[in-house]
Amino acid sequence: MITRRKFLKWGVGATVALGAPNIFIGCEEKKTPLQPQPLEINAQVSAIRGNDLDTITRDALDALGGIGKIVNPGETVFIKPNMVTLPWTQRNPFIIGECTKAEIIMAVAEECLKAGASQVIIGDGSQMYSFDWHYAVTLDESTNLVQEAERLSSQYSGNVTLACLEDDSPEFVDVPSRTYLGQIAVSSLVTSADRVISIPVAKTHSWAQLTLALKNFVGVTSLERYGVWVNDSYWDRGGVFDHSTPQAIGQIYLDVVDAVRPDLSVIDFSIGIEGDGPTLSSGGTPVNMRNRLGSWLVIASTDIMAADVTAARIMSHDVGDVKQLGMGFDMGLGEIRKSSIEMIGEKLHDLIVPWTPANLRNAGKYVV
Repeated sequence: MITRRKFLKWGVGATVALGAPNIFIGCEEKKTPLQPQPLEINAQVSAIRGNDLDTITRDALDALGGIGKIVNPGETVFIKPNMVTLPWTQRNPFIIGECTKAEIIMAVAEECLKAGASQVIIGDGSQMYSFDWHYAVTLDESTNLVQEAERLSSQYSGNVTLACLEDDSPEFVDVPSRTYLGQIAVSSLVTSADRVISIPVAKTHSWAQLTLALKNFVGVTSLERYGVWVNDSYWDRGGVFDHSTPQAIGQIYLDVVDAVRPDLSVIDFSIGIEGDGPTLSSGGTPVNMRNRLGSWLVIASTDIMAADVTAARIMSHDVGDVKQLGMGFDMGLGEIRKSSIEMIGEKLHDLIVPWTPANLRNAGKYVV
């Protein structure tokens, strides 16, 4: 069933797909030669530093005006963290930077409940049909997402649930795609939610350049339809999704973002991955921002493009070279121009740190 939310959101994507007049050309504002127009502030990004992830996450939300500006009483909220290696329990994926920290996820979830959300669903598809959320532990390993979801559900009128999307989604809904696929199957837990929040951890990616709030949405797609079983150990969507270039894979998750239209992005800059990420096994190396910046950092924005482009700049990446950013901007998904993004809290120039880019493993012609 197509909800009103989906109808409104898909209408935006359909307009772009059908060739509505472009407002922007590349990453520059379209303007007449004789009457150049100054860029206006179109997005805000809050950036808060500190050593307590719970506190700085809540402060980052408050800096944007509070979660109550996004979540209304009675609404269902879907939170999408990056839990790519959570199914494998032989090592802690949080202390090595592979997964979004539980402290940040639960802080956002609780703020949603305080705003009156009736249901907060924390879900990911990862690379297995199901996995054990008990292993989603805090950095000090004092608690985990299962315990915290139970605690919050007992303290508030709303409920927090944890979902392995392949097993727990009632269905997968086809959303439009500009790619060779024509449509992409997305969990109905995402498409039917009133609000959608992306909470990635900052990482480089050997096929997509960066995996942030945009790339995070690959994990809401169907493993059954797109996954290929690899080495008797995990499901890989790269078997069906075209990974031949960053543009090819980028168009897939950008189409999902276009259909879903996330309401908030919160990016985890505590411990991430640099180099040939997104995992240690792919060749990545952990980055602890306490060592690079002197403290941890959380950034947040209601503009997913502004969040990701700010993260890219913090990670010392050339925005013009990161394909997904220019593509998303051209699709009208948000703002990437520095002078049109207002920083709240920390200043951007105080946050930039060395961050080794990935050596891309894909090459070939972009499939349209």
